[in-house]
Order: sequence, then C-alpha cells, then structure tokens
Amino acid sequence: MNVFVGALPLLAVIYGIINGRTAEMSAAVLEGAGSAVELILSLCGVMCLWCGVMKVAEKSGIVAKVAGLLSPVVGVLFRGIKKGGRASQLIAMNITANLLGLGNASTPLGLSAMQALKEEEQSTDTATDNMVMLTVLNTASLQLIPTTAAALRAAHGAARPMEILPSVWIVSVYSAAVAIGAAKLMAYIGRRRKRHVDS
Repeated sequence: MNVFVGALPLLAVIYGIINGRTAEMSAAVLEGAGSAVELILSLCGVMCLWCGVMKVAEKSGIVAKVAGLLSPVVGVLFRGIKKGGRASQLIAMNITANLLGLGNASTPLGLSAMQALKEEEQSTDTATDNMVMLTVLNTASLQLIPTTAAALRAAHGAARPMEILPSVWIVSVYSAAVAIGAAKLMAYIGRRRKRHVDS
C-alpha cells in the first residue's frame, strides 16, 4: 500500500512531463497546497470550538451522565464486560463523542477503551468479539451532529452547512445497524465453530 501511495504522485509527474503539461502541473500543486492550508485553518476553528464544548461537558459531568445513559446499550452490545467498569465507561464516552461528531475526541477514547478491553478480557494478540464490536462502532460512526462534515461544507461556501442532518441520521443509523448486525452474526458463527471444534 505504501508503494502504491508513493507511486501515484511520481506517475502523475512523469505523465505531466511526457505530455508537456509541467506548467499546469506546477500551478495545480501550488493551488492545491494553498487550498489545503485554507481548509485546515477553517476547520481548526470549528474543531477547537466543539472540542472545547466536549471538554466543558466532560469536566461538568455531562459526558459521564450521557455515558451512564448509554451503559445499558453498551451492556447489550458488548458481551461479558463489567458493568460500570473502566472499559464500559470509556466505550460509552467514545460512543458519545462519535454521536457529537467529534472524531478527534473519540479517537483517543477509542484507543483507551480498546486497551481497557484488552486488560479486562486478558486478550493476547487476537481481537476479541468486543474489540471487533468497538472497531465496528467507530467505523460506522453513528452521528447526531456531523461536526466535521458541516465544517467542511462551511469551508467550501455552503449556505446551510447543517442541512445534511436528516441524510446523515438516516445513513448513520443504517450503516450502524448493518455493521452491528454483521459483527454479532460473525461472533455467533465464531462461537458455534469454536464449540464444535472443542467438542
């Protein structure tokens, strides 16, 4: 994969030279670099705002309360983890961050939750069903407020960057439901196969 990613820009440069489009290629590179900086700066403000809101919510105990509300859901999705344990709390906080569209905040929470699951389930190098479920939930990323997507739309001149909310909700629920269903099905098949081998 690294070779493929590294080869793409090299092939583009060679193709541009062969076709005598070096001037257009140089202009595109400079324009793209400038646009990338503008995009990062415009995203930075929105992300700082929401990360700040998340930090205030965390310090004031709101995140912990939301995590408490989500604990029954966590108990259903994650088999056998300790109720109210560190892994359960981190998973609930990770889900909360994803619901608010805070990918930057959810990533460290997800990594901490994965480590807590590894310690609680005494896993070695093999991912457990609960680890797979956590990965699936993070990938599906069920969102109520698509902060990053709205920030990207605003940065590109959208008049109403949050008008995508209904579509985001529908797609998020659908993708999460399919992903969770697939993870549960695979876990069930894996347990049956293991019981069959052991017997």
